[in-house]
Amino acid sequence: MKKITKEHVLGFLVGVLSPILFLPIIVFILSQSRHTEFSYLWNQLLNSVEYLSRYLSLGLIPNLLWFYLFLNKEKYAYTRGIIFGMLIYAPFMVYVNLIK
Repeated sequence: MKKITKEHVLGFLVGVLSPILFLPIIVFILSQSRHTEFSYLWNQLLNSVEYLSRYLSLGLIPNLLWFYLFLNKEKYAYTRGIIFGMLIYAPFMVYVNLIK
């Protein structure tokens, strides 16, 4: 097993924080496409775990952009970190979508 490096940790942080940071942008785009108020969708997201799961799933899409960017630059330690960061969200998604 390889040692955990600074690049792994930075990739992990990108994988965990990127969906949270892109969440307001995604909700804004959805509000514009649905012709609804941003505040209505944002309150929906905050008050319902089902909607949080849906919007957070969309928030994981920017991680794919980071993944392919680092993959094309052959920075494989960052890509591993991004994958592990995305896997942090998996138990929540499985709980909300399959168990609850």
